[in-house]
Amino acid sequence: MLSVKISTKHQIVVPSAVRRELHLEPGDRLTVEVREGEIVLRPRPEKASERLRGLGKGLYGDPVEYVRRLRDEWEDRRRERDALVGR
Repeated sequence: MLSVKISTKHQIVVPSAVRRELHLEPGDRLTVEVREGEIVLRPRPEKASERLRGLGKGLYGDPVEYVRRLRDEWEDRRRERDALVGR
């Protein structure tokens, strides 16, 4: 298992074997995540759309059912509004 040491400036060096395997170059960015007391480093995708992929995953359950519920709510509100207006 590879290890790194934190410098006095709180910096670490990614071991060369890891840099080669992941094709990391100077200037590349890594995302940092703390998960269950562990630090997880991942290469950061260049495109913003790739970085956002999966954000919020699971917050709404099944996306199809969520959209259906929203549409039903909107339709109910439209009916209530139409009833108030007298249509």
